[in-house]
Formats: sequence, C-alpha cells, structure tokens
Amino acid sequence: MKPRIRGLYVITDKKLIPRDRFFETVEKALKGGADVLQLREKDTPIEEQISLARRLRDLTREYGIPFIVNDFPEVALRSGADGVHIGRGDVSLEEARRILGRHAIIGVSCYGGIEEALDLERRGADYVAFGAVFPTPTKEDAPLMGSLDILREAREKLRIPVVAIGGINRENAEEVLKAGVDAVAVVSAVFGADDPERAARELKSVISRYTGGAR
Repeated sequence: MKPRIRGLYVITDKKLIPRDRFFETVEKALKGGADVLQLREKDTPIEEQISLARRLRDLTREYGIPFIVNDFPEVALRSGADGVHIGRGDVSLEEARRILGRHAIIGVSCYGGIEEALDLERRGADYVAFGAVFPTPTKEDAPLMGSLDILREAREKLRIPVVAIGGINRENAEEVLKAGVDAVAVVSAVFGADDPERAARELKSVISRYTGGAR
C-alpha cells in the first residue's frame, strides 16, 4: 500500500544546501520531523542525480518516510525512489506511470487549477500540489495561486491529498493549514535556516496540530 502524502514535505535546493554538507543537512531536516523528502536538482546531470537519489533513498528508509524525485521518472526508477513529482513541461502523468508502475507515488503540480486537479485525480495522480501560495524566494517568477479559498475548495472536491507550496514558513503556515491541506511543502523555510533541524521541528509542531503528520 502506498504511503499517503501528509505533514511536512521538504524539498532540497542546491543553492541553499552546500554540496559538501548535503546529506548532513538533509538528515537534519529528517531528524526535525520531515514526513516527505523530495530531491529537486533540475539542472544536475542525470547520473549525478541518481547517485544523490540512491543515498537519499537509503536515508529516508532509515527514517521511514517517502522519497520523491522531482521531474525525472528515470532517476526515480534507477534510484529506487518511492515516486516522482512532475509539473507542466515535464513528462506526462501517463508516461511517468508507464515508467514507474502502479505502485509508485506520482504527484503533479496543478498550480491554482481546481478543474486541472480533478482531471489529474481521474487520470491517476496520487496527490496534487497547489501554489505558489505566497511569494517565494526559490521561484521568484512563480505566479501566485490566488485566494486560499482555492485550497478549501480543493480539499472539499478531491479525494487525493492536497499539498500547498510556495513561500510557506512558520509564521504563515497556519493560514494554509486552516484551509484543510494534507501537507505543507517548503524549501527555504527549512534549508534556508541556520539550523534546519530546529526549523523543521518548529514547523512540524505547527503542522501536526492540523494534520497529525506521518510520524
């Protein structure tokens, strides 16, 4: 049975995580209570991504949480990751499913589109991500989703998990969680912090009041 995506969903960023402390830094986030880890390395050569992903797969297994690869089903397949996250311009949901099989977790960005999210659910997505919820330093050109009412409507209409992403931090996470999302995805709120373990733990304490977290 696939794990359900929920709680604190952390996403790596090589601009924020020094390569010589990459695994040490990621593990701090896991120690702090991260419930899902995504490797995002858009411009990194495939073989290097696979090498990183294999080590992260082993690490996430130690902590008992799902491991997702951004954009590249091939990397997910060859590293033994639990699944892949795709967006517009990436491979299709159907192609990702063909490559990874029915047991893989496939998440898809639907930005602010409720109808798009419903269509993705019908086509077999395991979760959908809405955002950017707030302005985000990691994707400065990302269009804002709009009203948080979109998240409320999504939670009412969808059966699969709803993930919110974009500019979410300890100070504003509660606004998003009150809309009923299953998971909050963050990058800089954890990996841009001086102490990623503490940042993850503090954010997880807020999230757990609404979602319970996965651990």
